[in-house]
Amino acid sequence: MDRRTARLTLDLPADLHKELKILAAQSGLTMREYCERAIRTQLRTAPKPLTAREAPELAELWDNEDDAVYDDL
Repeated sequence: MDRRTARLTLDLPADLHKELKILAAQSGLTMREYCERAIRTQLRTAPKPLTAREAPELAELWDNEDDAVYDDL
């Protein structure tokens, strides 16, 4: 596993923070561990982004300077 990290700061409403803290504790996890697992699960199930290869009909729309910043993602 990659051990490099990046900081994420997230402001939550107090009630959501409390609920998260309780769920993490009930799961035997820290809030960081609980959030990381939830994010990983969400990323695994999220639809993959389209590219011009998968949607050639959209390639012409995407072939412009404004969208060029996304070409290397």
